[in-house]
Formats: sequence, structure tokens, C-alpha cells
Amino acid sequence: MRRSRQFHYPYRSLPGPLLLRYEALAVDTESALHQHPWGQLAFVESGSMAFVVEGQPFFAPPGYAVWIPPRMDHTSHNRREVKCRLINIAERYTPSLPKAPGIVRLHPLFIAGVEDLFDRGVEIPDTPADRRLARVLIDKLLATPMLQRFVPQSEDRLLGPILDALQHAPGDNSTLEEWAQRVHTTERTLSRRCRDELGMSFSQWRQRLRFQQSIPLLEQGRSVQQVAAQMGYASASAFIAMFQQFSGTTPQKFRK
Repeated sequence: MRRSRQFHYPYRSLPGPLLLRYEALAVDTESALHQHPWGQLAFVESGSMAFVVEGQPFFAPPGYAVWIPPRMDHTSHNRREVKCRLINIAERYTPSLPKAPGIVRLHPLFIAGVEDLFDRGVEIPDTPADRRLARVLIDKLLATPMLQRFVPQSEDRLLGPILDALQHAPGDNSTLEEWAQRVHTTERTLSRRCRDELGMSFSQWRQRLRFQQSIPLLEQGRSVQQVAAQMGYASASAFIAMFQQFSGTTPQKFRK
């Protein structure tokens, strides 16, 4: 049974540069549609969450965070138990951050600083040292590239149909050359359009797709071998290596 969760903050504006909150969400929890006058990073510590921000879907696997700018309607849903950290950033510090929501892979130094604050039970950095740390974290975030989607999409007339086909069959191992033949173009043309439209190579995009689509299968209880085969991997070890590259953990540990 789906649970609905309300998020309440006792502030009209944040009293410091950051406000940190830890959330442990039960299976099948959905947050009510809400917004706040500050920016927010939703950082998933374990499990995975799907967000909808201003009608746009976003996916936050382990090791990544969803960036939600101030005053944007958003909601979230998790299929399995999730532990997440909400890093709220005062509006006066957000003008240099992206105006649109996005996905960011957090730098290890950013994660270490946040872990330090959480470990010490700091909700609002209010000492001079903690406020300096908060500013360093914000500066580090400013220097971190942000993606519009974890798995970008394209409306390109050549590339779009290929991406759509792989969304429905992520285990298809056709090479870029074979796809080029099917859409009557060259491998070089498709490779260039991947870089221009997606910001990454075709193989990098397909890995992201497979990682994203493997998560609900693992959450459903499929074995690692079954998921690896469905995602087009010849061996479970190759799938595990890919999964660990993106999430920092193995499929077995993620499922537990």
C-alpha cells in the first residue's frame, strides 16, 4: 500500500547557509507535491528514488543527487526502503546554481563534508567553523557539472529512434555501426550526434540506460544473473562491474 508523506519545515527562510535533514522512508512512500523558497539536493544514501520536478521525471541512483531549485513544485516516490539526505541551500546562495532541476554526481570532498556535519548531528551550521565548511560545500557544488537527465534523450531524427528502441530493449548489443546502417547514415555521423545531443558517447549512454533499468528489476527480486542477461551482458561479473562503477556498491549489497 502506497504511503503518502508530508514534509514540514518550521522556517519561512533558512537561518543559515544550509539545513540538513536525514530521512528514512518506508517501502512505497510518495511525498505530497510541495515546494520551498530554498534550493535542495536530495542525496540517496541507499536505495533509489524517482522525483518529478515541475512535471519532469528525474532518477536519483546511489551516489547521485537531484538538484531542485527554489520554488519548484516537486514530489518523490521510492519502491523500496530508502535512506536519503536532504541538503537545503539558502536562496541567497543559489543564484549561481542552475535555474533548472538536474542530476549531479557529488564530489567525494562534498560527500565527506556533508558526512562530517551529519555525524556530528549538525542540522544548521551555526558555528564560525561550520559556516565556513558550509560555504566550501556550496563552492564545491558550483564547480560540479550537472546533467539535465541521468539518461539524456534526444529528438534528433537519426538518433531519437535508436534511443527509443533501446529504451524498450536495453539488452540489444547492436554496435553503433549496425544502428547506422539501419537508419541509413554513417557511424561517424551517429557518434558526432551522440556527443552533441547527449554529451557522451553511445556506449556511455547505453551503460547509463542499463544501470537505470536494472534497478527496478533488482528491487523486484530478480537474480543478478537474470538482470545481467536481460541487460545484454555475457556474464554477471561484467554487469556487476558496471553497476559498481555507477553506484559505488554491488547489486547484491544494493538489493539488501
